[in-house]
Amino acid sequence: MPTATADHRVLAADDGMRLQSGPGRDLVFKVTGEDTGGAFDYFTVEVAPKGGPPLHVHHRQEETIHVLKGRFRVRIGDEVFELDEGGFAYLPSEVPHAFLNLTDEPGEIIVVYTPGGGHRFYEELGPATRNGTPDRAVVAAIFEKHGMSLLGPPLSAD
Repeated sequence: MPTATADHRVLAADDGMRLQSGPGRDLVFKVTGEDTGGAFDYFTVEVAPKGGPPLHVHHRQEETIHVLKGRFRVRIGDEVFELDEGGFAYLPSEVPHAFLNLTDEPGEIIVVYTPGGGHRFYEELGPATRNGTPDRAVVAAIFEKHGMSLLGPPLSAD
């Protein structure tokens, strides 16, 4: 049974604030910056087969990715890495990055943002990208509003 107080939070496996991003990308925030006094966000991302975000950069937030399920290609700056289950990547602020689920099955990663507050970005991005082909200018404006820049397309499996 989930419990939460100002000092702690205990959640069952599927509990948390569920938000949506692009097609096939669901996020479950276990804690947000609002819960941690702005310190960090901790959330899982369910990534569609061959799915992932476009190339982008965070101007304020540091990010980590920890692979729970699947195999991912991760671009950090000009370098590209492949991560298997258990693999981990640290994505510093001001460094362009993207990731891609290389498998034909849904993947899952844990993401940590510091400082927190990333859920506000996804609350806006989800409705703008979930159905059909999103307007790139609208998406880019949402990125900029939340301290990020959209730089290019998602990674390719090739």
